[in-house]
Amino acid sequence: MAGTAGSNRAVGKLNIMNVRNNINDDSNACLQGGTTAVLPTLTILGCGKVGKTLARLWCGRHTARKHKVKFTAPHQVFQIRDVMNRSHISAQQACDFIGDGRAVTTYAELDSADIYLITVGDDHIAGCCADLAASGRLTSNNIVFHCSGALSSLALIGAIQQGAAVASIHPIRSFANPQQVVQDFTGTYCGIEGDTAALAVLAPAFDAIGARCVVIQRDKKIIYHAAAVFASNYLVTLIEVARQAYVEAGLPSNIALQLIAPLLSESAENAFSLGPATALTGPIARGDMTTVARQYDALQQEMPDVAALYRQFEILTLALAQKKV
Repeated sequence: MAGTAGSNRAVGKLNIMNVRNNINDDSNACLQGGTTAVLPTLTILGCGKVGKTLARLWCGRHTARKHKVKFTAPHQVFQIRDVMNRSHISAQQACDFIGDGRAVTTYAELDSADIYLITVGDDHIAGCCADLAASGRLTSNNIVFHCSGALSSLALIGAIQQGAAVASIHPIRSFANPQQVVQDFTGTYCGIEGDTAALAVLAPAFDAIGARCVVIQRDKKIIYHAAAVFASNYLVTLIEVARQAYVEAGLPSNIALQLIAPLLSESAENAFSLGPATALTGPIARGDMTTVARQYDALQQEMPDVAALYRQFEILTLALAQKKV
């Protein structure tokens, strides 16, 4: 079946060795006009913060940080072809940041490319891919991929139906400040899944800009993304819950955050160095269930929504405490 995990479908005329040779070539020939294999071309659809950051990294026109030392990217991985956004201004701004590419706003303006990166919002990925397929530009020679954390490569059904190889590659980090990400992208973990032919090109391309690629299961990708939500988004929510509880206890908000900071950082450091079960402290770890019951009753009276959350954490923490050595 086209687009299934581990598919060995070929990518037609796209020479995978071109990518590998350029990635392994430290001569910088691509940037200095030397003779080398022709670079695969990349077009970006919906080029926001993620798309333009990756494109700039692949262009090799950046100074990055590796082991706290600045270094200049040794070579270019892809040639940027078109950058398509809804407005010409935003497309041109993306090109300016990348240092390459042609700003376009419609599918009719697109030139053919080897690889298409779709970095629109999750709700628009399938539609964008369908429109790209309808434009007649996709064949079995192409690779199409997206960077969503929640969606698998099967969201690219339009490309799959045209025989293109598909993948999803999710950099596990915030892209709020693209300039900063360009400088310190090295070491970024990326969850990858998709067709073998697509990953044979894309994994080395991400490796070349310092990524650490981790293969994930296509059918479990939504759970993979939920894990990231727990570790990032919900952690922020938990900080806010703790702040509210301190304020309810009579402390000023700014003092509450100052109390939370060392507790949070020390607990996280211990969990990463010792493992969650060994790092667990507090009343449940000590078996002080009387205190736990009193805390729940107080929260139930003053902060019932938080009490419900406390009870769920109590259940999960009891299970974790059972693993404590």
